[in-house]
Amino acid sequence: MNERIAKIRKEAGLTQKEFGARLGGLSQNYIWMIEKGDRVPSDRTIVDICREFEVSEEWLRTGTGDMLKPKSRNEELFEFAAKAAEDPNSIQAQFLAVMARLTDEQWEVLDQIARAMAKEIKKSGSDAVSDPLKEELHDDGLNNSKNQ
Repeated sequence: MNERIAKIRKEAGLTQKEFGARLGGLSQNYIWMIEKGDRVPSDRTIVDICREFEVSEEWLRTGTGDMLKPKSRNEELFEFAAKAAEDPNSIQAQFLAVMARLTDEQWEVLDQIARAMAKEIKKSGSDAVSDPLKEELHDDGLNNSKNQ
């Protein structure tokens, strides 16, 4: 686990002192001892690392699975909107601004268009569609979008 903790810290671009500060004021020396393998972090420290750095607890404890916790749809949307807001002139920000003003009727039209496009993409087996979008279409993600 000590190597995985060091990896988290290094990928976050933090010194041991900064890493400890993010975890509620743990000392640089304590972080150094954990990374060296001289100390085993408490369950509380493990939970704090996972929360603060959005790391999978299973991965941190055992090394199995993905390092990062999967993000919920709401987390993805919030991050996208926040990033788009950084540059109000970006296509993403302009697109979100227009979408924010759509009426319920306009949303229904967009829903119909998206469903029609999904059917066409499925029929054609288009290679122009990215893998995540293909998975979403295959899982019938558009049919479930109103429920989320």
